[in-house]
Amino acid sequence: MIIHTSAYARAGLIGNPSDGYFGKTISLIVRNFAARVTCYESPRVAIRPGRRDHLEFESREALVEDVRLNGYYGGIRLIKATIKAFSDYCERQGIHLDRRNFTIEYATDIPVRIGLAGSSGIITATMRALMNFYGVVIPQPQLPNLILSVEVDELGLGAGLQDRVIQVYEGVVFMDFDRETMERQGFGRYEPLPVENLPPLFVAYHDGNSEGSEVTHNDLRSRFRRGDPVVREAMQTFAAYAQEARDLIVAGRGDEIGPLMDANFDLRARITQISPRNQQLIDIGRRGGAHVKFAGSGGAVIGVYDGDPDRLAALENAYAEFGARLIVPQIEA
Repeated sequence: MIIHTSAYARAGLIGNPSDGYFGKTISLIVRNFAARVTCYESPRVAIRPGRRDHLEFESREALVEDVRLNGYYGGIRLIKATIKAFSDYCERQGIHLDRRNFTIEYATDIPVRIGLAGSSGIITATMRALMNFYGVVIPQPQLPNLILSVEVDELGLGAGLQDRVIQVYEGVVFMDFDRETMERQGFGRYEPLPVENLPPLFVAYHDGNSEGSEVTHNDLRSRFRRGDPVVREAMQTFAAYAQEARDLIVAGRGDEIGPLMDANFDLRARITQISPRNQQLIDIGRRGGAHVKFAGSGGAVIGVYDGDPDRLAALENAYAEFGARLIVPQIEA
């Protein structure tokens, strides 16, 4: 039996980065890009390197460029950590796993390290493959927590639940990570929203703006834990933006959320340092008449516009002149 699984890129529509701080967010799946995993029985446990797990390079300059774009790690460490977290979960739950071995192969076209959830995509697809291979069912609300634990507990990276929730649920989801709810049941309240009520959207990204999301998360988490009043108040405000946007979308007034997205980015810029190139991704969209914010931690933005095809074409050209690419996110299959 050969198992094929996948997980898609995502874009944070509003509220991020409050998901790791008992906040609220809305996120949507971006089916334009995917991480795909193939799993099959084999004599030994094996992980096949993906395209980005380079071990040989044409030159020293090529190695340096690869590190600049992809960091020091490819997908293998994510898959190893996922296998361990899955095994530990099953042991804790008293789930017996048979002794069959497997080979895992993976491929991904999710742009790397630009805030579109490429790492969690590999982890989610791998977790789905292991669940399928061993016939294990993990309740949907609990699965994002296990996926998050791969990066936070196994690899020591800063991250929040938003990416994992949307990659598990797909579509468009409003997420409420209220502290009391999280502590009582171990996960947040996740509400699918009607895709048809969203305004016209685009995502723009630049591969040259790559930066690990842990750079932002680790700094904010440290300040939050120290009780920094600016960060704590900002997280409450991000959550309020998400709640207001959720209410507008449910009421069929999704075309009114643009100013909230602008405010979301402007607040983020006041509490974190924004690189000049990432600021340009925002400025290009705003000059073109769109409302724009980061899709994640930087490198990619999500924008709302008025639906005019000529405006979208002008935005696409403006981003292309900067060396960035614009896509219209495919949310539904």
